[in-house]
This record gives sequence, C-alpha cells and structure tokens, in this order.
Amino acid sequence: MKLNSTQIERTLNQFNARVIAEDNPTIVELNDLFGDHTFFLDARGLNVLELIELPQMESESGEMINLADWSDATLTKLRTHRPEPTGIVIRLKETHH
Repeated sequence: MKLNSTQIERTLNQFNARVIAEDNPTIVELNDLFGDHTFFLDARGLNVLELIELPQMESESGEMINLADWSDATLTKLRTHRPEPTGIVIRLKETHH
C-alpha cells in the first residue's frame, strides 16, 4: 500500500522505523519485487503496511508485514523471505468518540 504523508506520519508515530524515500534508487527494485508500497526499515528489516479489516475497529487500519530481514550485523544487507505478518496494527485514521 502506498501511503500519503499523513498516513506515513501516523504510522511512524506507532511504529519505530524510517521510510525509504521515493527518490531512493532502491525504490524501483523494491517496487519490482513487492509492488507499489511505502517501505519501512526497522531493527528487524524491511516492512510494508497492508490494510486489514477488523470487525471491532471502525477506523482504517493496517498491519505491518515483514518482507526481508537484515542479514548482517551492520544492517546494510537484506534477505527476502515470504511476507510475514508482524502483529503490529497501525491505525491510519483517528477515531472520534
């Protein structure tokens, strides 16, 4: 899922990571491999946000999906694997009560 700037800000407020900038040369390769997403790097590796439907939640939410793990101690090389749900749910819209 490609996020807008508000959604990116909300995601980063709930998930300790950094966004790979759109002008980063690796974005083309990542889009070829995984589709058009906003990509996040955290201590584990490479992640994207996928929308989820939760009956008990009215707000638009997504779950972080891990696509690749760091394969070196300096966190410079990634090893891809099957997408793995992380269990981390991000609320993209504020709920008003």
